[in-house]
Amino acid sequence: MNTPQRKPEWLKNTQTRNQDFHQVSQLVKNLQLHTVCEEANCPNRTECYSHRTATFLILGAICTRKCKFCNVSKGTPLAPDPSEPLHLAQACKSLNLKHAVITSVTRDDLPDGGAEQFAQCIQEIRQLHPTCTIEVLTPDFSGSSEAIQVVIDAHPEVYNHNIETVPRLYPLVRPIADYHRSLMLLAQVKQSDPSILSKSGIMVGLGETAEEVEQTLRDLHAHGCDALTIGQYLPPSKEHYPLAEYITPAQFEAYRQMALHIGFKQVASSPLTRSSYHASLMLKENHKED
Repeated sequence: MNTPQRKPEWLKNTQTRNQDFHQVSQLVKNLQLHTVCEEANCPNRTECYSHRTATFLILGAICTRKCKFCNVSKGTPLAPDPSEPLHLAQACKSLNLKHAVITSVTRDDLPDGGAEQFAQCIQEIRQLHPTCTIEVLTPDFSGSSEAIQVVIDAHPEVYNHNIETVPRLYPLVRPIADYHRSLMLLAQVKQSDPSILSKSGIMVGLGETAEEVEQTLRDLHAHGCDALTIGQYLPPSKEHYPLAEYITPAQFEAYRQMALHIGFKQVASSPLTRSSYHASLMLKENHKED
Protein backbone atom coordinates (compact mmCIF):
# COMPACT_ATOMS: atom_id res chain seq x y z
CA MET A 1 0.00 0.00 0.00
CA ASN A 2 1.34 3.42 -0.97
CA THR A 3 1.81 5.92 1.84
CA PRO A 4 -0.88 8.66 1.72
CA GLN A 5 0.53 12.04 0.76
CA ARG A 6 -2.15 14.55 1.75
CA LYS A 7 -3.69 14.84 5.20
CA PRO A 8 -7.51 14.70 4.91
CA GLU A 9 -9.73 17.53 6.11
CA TRP A 10 -10.97 15.56 9.11
CA LEU A 11 -7.44 15.55 10.59
CA LYS A 12 -6.92 19.29 10.44
CA ASN A 13 -7.19 20.90 13.87
CA THR A 14 -8.48 24.47 13.73
CA GLN A 15 -8.15 25.31 17.44
CA THR A 16 -6.52 28.67 18.22
CA ARG A 17 -4.40 29.54 21.25
CA ASN A 18 -5.91 31.72 23.97
CA GLN A 19 -4.72 33.23 27.24
CA ASP A 20 -5.25 29.95 29.11
CA PHE A 21 -2.98 28.16 26.63
CA HIS A 22 -0.12 30.51 27.42
CA GLN A 23 -0.75 30.36 31.19
CA VAL A 24 -0.64 26.55 31.20
CA SER A 25 2.53 26.55 29.08
CA GLN A 26 4.22 29.00 31.45
CA LEU A 27 3.14 27.12 34.57
CA VAL A 28 4.54 23.84 33.25
CA LYS A 29 7.80 25.60 32.44
CA ASN A 30 8.06 27.39 35.80
CA LEU A 31 7.56 24.16 37.76
CA GLN A 32 10.09 22.34 35.56
CA LEU A 33 7.52 19.77 34.49
CA HIS A 34 7.07 17.94 31.22
CA THR A 35 3.86 17.18 29.37
CA VAL A 36 3.28 14.43 26.85
CA CYS A 37 1.31 17.08 24.96
CA GLU A 38 4.61 18.72 23.99
CA GLU A 39 7.07 15.83 24.07
CA ALA A 40 4.90 13.62 21.84
CA ASN A 41 3.76 16.52 19.64
CA CYS A 42 0.09 15.77 20.30
CA PRO A 43 -2.32 17.32 17.75
CA ASN A 44 -4.74 18.25 20.55
CA ARG A 45 -2.28 20.28 22.64
CA THR A 46 -3.76 23.66 21.72
CA GLU A 47 -7.30 22.54 22.56
CA CYS A 48 -6.34 20.92 25.87
CA TYR A 49 -4.07 23.71 27.08
CA SER A 50 -6.73 26.24 26.14
CA HIS A 51 -9.13 24.36 28.44
CA ARG A 52 -6.52 24.37 31.23
CA THR A 53 -5.78 20.66 31.03
CA ALA A 54 -2.57 18.76 30.39
CA THR A 55 -1.20 15.23 30.54
CA PHE A 56 1.86 15.37 32.76
CA LEU A 57 4.95 13.40 31.77
CA ILE A 58 6.95 12.30 34.80
CA LEU A 59 10.37 10.66 35.21
CA GLY A 60 12.00 13.01 32.72
CA ALA A 61 11.61 13.35 28.97
CA ILE A 62 14.04 10.65 27.77
CA CYS A 63 12.78 7.12 27.15
CA THR A 64 14.88 3.95 27.39
CA ARG A 65 12.96 2.20 24.60
CA LYS A 66 12.92 2.81 20.88
CA CYS A 67 9.33 2.35 19.73
CA LYS A 68 9.03 3.25 16.05
CA PHE A 69 5.84 5.32 16.42
CA CYS A 70 6.75 7.63 19.30
CA ASN A 71 8.20 11.16 19.19
CA VAL A 72 9.58 11.16 22.75
CA SER A 73 13.38 11.45 22.89
CA LYS A 74 15.40 8.25 23.33
CA GLY A 75 18.65 7.80 25.21
CA THR A 76 20.05 7.67 28.74
CA PRO A 77 17.73 9.43 31.20
CA LEU A 78 18.61 11.30 34.37
CA ALA A 79 17.78 10.09 37.87
CA PRO A 80 14.18 10.74 38.97
CA ASP A 81 13.60 14.21 40.43
CA PRO A 82 12.50 13.85 44.09
CA SER A 83 10.71 17.22 43.91
CA GLU A 84 8.63 16.19 40.89
CA PRO A 85 5.61 14.77 42.81
CA LEU A 86 5.20 17.98 44.81
CA HIS A 87 5.62 20.19 41.74
CA LEU A 88 3.05 18.11 39.90
CA ALA A 89 0.57 18.47 42.76
CA GLN A 90 1.20 22.22 42.84
CA ALA A 91 0.42 22.42 39.13
CA CYS A 92 -2.84 20.50 39.61
CA LYS A 93 -3.87 22.86 42.40
CA SER A 94 -2.83 26.00 40.47
CA LEU A 95 -4.86 24.86 37.46
CA ASN A 96 -7.70 23.77 39.78
CA LEU A 97 -7.87 20.53 37.82
CA LYS A 98 -10.86 18.26 38.28
CA HIS A 99 -9.04 15.36 36.62
CA ALA A 100 -5.27 14.90 36.28
CA VAL A 101 -3.60 12.51 33.85
CA ILE A 102 -0.08 11.31 34.68
CA THR A 103 2.05 9.35 32.25
CA SER A 104 5.77 8.70 31.90
CA VAL A 105 8.56 7.66 29.64
CA THR A 106 9.57 4.02 29.98
CA ARG A 107 12.38 3.68 32.54
CA ASP A 108 13.85 0.21 32.12
CA ASP A 109 16.96 1.55 33.91
CA LEU A 110 15.12 1.78 37.25
CA PRO A 111 14.61 -1.31 39.45
CA ASP A 112 10.87 -0.61 39.77
CA GLY A 113 10.48 1.06 36.37
CA GLY A 114 9.41 4.26 38.12
CA ALA A 115 6.37 2.78 39.88
CA GLU A 116 7.15 4.46 43.21
CA GLN A 117 7.34 7.86 41.51
CA PHE A 118 3.83 7.31 40.13
CA ALA A 119 2.60 6.39 43.61
CA GLN A 120 4.23 9.45 45.20
CA CYS A 121 2.67 11.73 42.57
CA ILE A 122 -0.76 10.29 43.36
CA GLN A 123 -0.20 10.75 47.10
CA GLU A 124 0.97 14.36 46.74
CA ILE A 125 -2.05 15.31 44.61
CA ARG A 126 -4.37 13.65 47.11
CA GLN A 127 -2.86 15.75 49.92
CA LEU A 128 -2.63 19.10 48.14
CA HIS A 129 -5.68 18.95 45.85
CA PRO A 130 -7.98 16.21 47.19
CA THR A 131 -10.97 16.98 44.94
CA CYS A 132 -8.96 16.05 41.83
CA THR A 133 -9.49 12.61 40.33
CA ILE A 134 -6.39 10.89 38.98
CA GLU A 135 -5.65 8.84 35.89
CA VAL A 136 -2.33 7.13 35.27
CA LEU A 137 -1.04 5.97 31.90
CA THR A 138 1.88 3.72 32.73
CA PRO A 139 4.47 1.71 30.83
CA ASP A 140 4.53 -2.06 31.33
CA PHE A 141 7.19 -1.98 34.09
CA SER A 142 8.85 -4.89 32.25
CA GLY A 143 6.03 -7.10 33.47
CA SER A 144 6.90 -6.75 37.17
CA SER A 145 3.73 -7.57 39.10
CA GLU A 146 5.28 -5.99 42.22
CA ALA A 147 5.85 -2.66 40.45
CA ILE A 148 2.38 -2.70 38.91
CA GLN A 149 0.89 -3.36 42.34
CA VAL A 150 2.65 -0.31 43.80
CA VAL A 151 0.67 1.90 41.41
CA ILE A 152 -2.59 -0.02 41.93
CA ASP A 153 -2.25 0.32 45.70
CA ALA A 154 -2.01 4.12 45.34
CA HIS A 155 -5.55 3.82 43.97
CA PRO A 156 -5.85 6.08 40.93
CA GLU A 157 -9.43 6.35 39.69
CA VAL A 158 -8.27 5.25 36.21
CA TYR A 159 -5.40 2.94 35.29
CA ASN A 160 -4.51 3.21 31.60
CA HIS A 161 -1.96 1.12 29.73
CA ASN A 162 -1.92 1.24 25.94
CA ILE A 163 -1.78 -1.93 23.85
CA GLU A 164 -0.94 0.46 20.93
CA THR A 165 -1.28 -1.95 17.98
CA VAL A 166 -2.18 -5.47 16.90
CA PRO A 167 0.19 -8.33 17.83
CA ARG A 168 1.43 -8.94 14.27
CA LEU A 169 2.91 -5.43 14.14
CA TYR A 170 4.66 -5.53 17.54
CA PRO A 171 8.07 -6.63 16.17
CA LEU A 172 7.99 -3.71 13.72
CA VAL A 173 6.39 -1.00 15.87
CA ARG A 174 7.16 -1.98 19.49
CA PRO A 175 10.16 -4.32 19.32
CA ILE A 176 10.96 -4.28 23.06
CA ALA A 177 7.36 -4.46 24.26
CA ASP A 178 5.28 -7.62 24.55
CA TYR A 179 1.59 -7.88 23.62
CA HIS A 180 0.71 -10.53 26.20
CA ARG A 181 2.67 -8.74 28.92
CA SER A 182 0.49 -5.68 28.40
CA LEU A 183 -2.66 -7.79 28.57
CA MET A 184 -1.51 -9.31 31.85
CA LEU A 185 -0.92 -5.83 33.32
CA LEU A 186 -4.52 -4.87 32.57
CA ALA A 187 -5.75 -8.15 34.04
CA GLN A 188 -3.83 -7.50 37.26
CA VAL A 189 -5.38 -4.06 37.63
CA LYS A 190 -8.92 -5.40 37.42
CA GLN A 191 -8.24 -8.44 39.58
CA SER A 192 -6.51 -6.39 42.30
CA ASP A 193 -8.98 -3.52 42.48
CA PRO A 194 -12.24 -3.84 40.50
CA SER A 195 -13.21 -0.28 41.48
CA ILE A 196 -10.45 1.17 39.27
CA LEU A 197 -11.52 1.95 35.70
CA SER A 198 -9.09 0.00 33.52
CA LYS A 199 -8.33 1.54 30.15
CA SER A 200 -6.25 0.97 27.03
CA GLY A 201 -5.73 2.46 23.59
CA ILE A 202 -4.86 1.43 20.07
CA MET A 203 -3.60 3.33 17.03
CA VAL A 204 -4.89 2.47 13.57
CA GLY A 205 -3.50 3.22 10.14
CA LEU A 206 -0.27 1.21 10.53
CA GLY A 207 -1.36 -1.58 8.20
CA GLU A 208 -3.56 -3.59 10.53
CA THR A 209 -6.74 -5.26 9.24
CA ALA A 210 -10.22 -4.80 10.68
CA GLU A 211 -10.15 -8.46 11.73
CA GLU A 212 -6.92 -7.90 13.65
CA VAL A 213 -8.40 -4.85 15.37
CA GLU A 214 -11.45 -6.86 16.41
CA GLN A 215 -9.31 -9.65 17.87
CA THR A 216 -7.22 -7.12 19.79
CA LEU A 217 -10.36 -5.54 21.22
CA ARG A 218 -11.64 -8.96 22.26
CA ASP A 219 -8.29 -9.73 23.91
CA LEU A 220 -8.40 -6.45 25.84
CA HIS A 221 -11.96 -7.00 27.03
CA ALA A 222 -11.20 -10.59 28.03
CA HIS A 223 -8.39 -9.28 30.25
CA GLY A 224 -10.60 -6.86 32.16
CA CYS A 225 -10.25 -3.66 30.16
CA ASP A 226 -13.25 -1.35 30.74
CA ALA A 227 -12.54 1.69 28.55
CA LEU A 228 -10.93 2.13 25.16
CA THR A 229 -9.48 4.84 22.91
CA ILE A 230 -8.92 4.38 19.17
CA GLY A 231 -7.08 7.05 17.18
CA GLN A 232 -5.30 7.69 13.90
CA TYR A 233 -1.56 7.01 13.80
CA LEU A 234 0.37 10.01 12.52
CA PRO A 235 4.13 9.53 12.01
CA PRO A 236 6.08 12.28 13.81
CA SER A 237 8.76 12.25 11.07
CA LYS A 238 10.01 10.36 8.03
CA GLU A 239 12.30 8.37 10.33
CA HIS A 240 9.36 6.88 12.24
CA TYR A 241 7.21 3.91 11.25
CA PRO A 242 5.49 4.78 7.96
CA LEU A 243 1.80 5.55 7.72
CA ALA A 244 -0.15 2.90 5.82
CA GLU A 245 -3.47 4.69 5.48
CA TYR A 246 -5.78 7.35 6.81
CA ILE A 247 -8.77 5.70 8.47
CA THR A 248 -12.08 7.38 7.64
CA PRO A 249 -14.44 8.76 10.29
CA ALA A 250 -16.97 6.15 9.17
CA GLN A 251 -14.53 3.34 9.96
CA PHE A 252 -13.74 4.88 13.34
CA GLU A 253 -17.46 4.84 14.11
CA ALA A 254 -17.61 1.20 12.99
CA TYR A 255 -14.76 0.40 15.41
CA ARG A 256 -16.60 2.25 18.18
CA GLN A 257 -19.74 0.22 17.60
CA MET A 258 -17.65 -2.96 17.47
CA ALA A 259 -16.06 -2.16 20.84
CA LEU A 260 -19.41 -1.38 22.46
CA HIS A 261 -20.83 -4.64 21.10
CA ILE A 262 -17.88 -6.54 22.56
CA GLY A 263 -18.71 -5.04 25.94
CA PHE A 264 -16.48 -2.02 26.68
CA LYS A 265 -18.07 0.45 29.08
CA GLN A 266 -16.59 3.57 27.46
CA VAL A 267 -15.20 4.04 23.94
CA ALA A 268 -13.67 7.09 22.26
CA SER A 269 -12.93 6.44 18.59
CA SER A 270 -12.11 9.18 16.10
CA PRO A 271 -9.17 10.37 13.98
CA LEU A 272 -7.95 12.85 16.63
CA THR A 273 -8.64 10.67 19.67
CA ARG A 274 -5.59 10.16 21.89
CA SER A 275 -5.12 8.25 25.15
CA SER A 276 -5.99 11.13 27.46
CA TYR A 277 -8.21 13.20 25.15
CA HIS A 278 -11.38 14.14 27.09
CA ALA A 279 -10.29 11.62 29.71
CA SER A 280 -12.40 13.19 32.45
CA LEU A 281 -15.55 12.62 30.39
CA MET A 282 -14.92 8.87 30.29
CA LEU A 283 -14.61 8.73 34.05
CA LYS A 284 -17.71 10.89 34.50
CA GLU A 285 -19.77 8.70 32.18
CA ASN A 286 -18.55 5.58 33.96
CA HIS A 287 -19.70 7.00 37.31
CA LYS A 288 -23.12 7.67 35.80
CA GLU A 289 -23.41 4.02 34.78
CA ASP A 290 -22.33 2.85 38.23
